[in-house]
Amino acid sequence: MQHALFGGGCFWCTEAVFLQLKGVSAVTSGYAGGHVQQPTYEQICNGDTQHAEVIMIDYDEAQISFTQLLDVFFATHDPTTLNRQGNDVGTQYRSVIYYLNEEQRVQAQQRIDALKADGLNIVTELSPAPVFYPAEDYHQNFFARNPSQGYCNFAIPPKLMKLRSKFQDLLKEE
Repeated sequence: MQHALFGGGCFWCTEAVFLQLKGVSAVTSGYAGGHVQQPTYEQICNGDTQHAEVIMIDYDEAQISFTQLLDVFFATHDPTTLNRQGNDVGTQYRSVIYYLNEEQRVQAQQRIDALKADGLNIVTELSPAPVFYPAEDYHQNFFARNPSQGYCNFAIPPKLMKLRSKFQDLLKEE
């Protein structure tokens, strides 16, 4: 099993997207990149800890590649807006790829460079993986457990529609 660590705004949204992909066995919402050990949701919400909301993706490289995960990552959030995704504003919602090895760093940099060459102003941070802190239990698998919650109804369905329209071949069979 391989791992990827991405931040693309609210972790409820990114978790819901990546759980749809074949080869992805688990997605854990959490926090990374800040200066407080064992941060809580309440602490990171004000942005003072400098943590980002992130997801740790466990995936089978025989079924889905890191490059394919990057393609989904860049297509399902806005990597051109600094510290903001939709109505979610703050450093905790930044676009970030925390690489776990040199191969991931190279692949992520190549993808960022290609998007910039296409004229996009990519602001996605690319940094070595810091300590990952899993979020509180109530954040895990949030959309699946709370599909009628207001924020989920507003923010997640458009991301899932984009995923289904662009990455049909990467989706788990229903």
